[in-house]
Amino acid sequence: AIPVMFGASSLKLLKYIKEYGFSFTTTEIGILIIGCLVAFIVSMLVIKTLLNYIKKHDFKVFGWYRIVLGIIVLIYFILK
Repeated sequence: AIPVMFGASSLKLLKYIKEYGFSFTTTEIGILIIGCLVAFIVSMLVIKTLLNYIKKHDFKVFGWYRIVLGIIVLIYFILK
């Protein structure tokens, strides 16, 4: 999915630049690249952590969390 996301983001960025005539400074390009790299690294760490959690545990806690949250949301909209 990385190449597809990179391509889609690049096309959106180019369309935005063409549409509004905006140009980035060197600092802004650097910040954009650093932000993308940090987001990529954090997402890889989160995925690795989630996969390790799944290997050792099951989804019972997640299931109960979703049931309780669903009940709270239903009560909120019923009483609203």
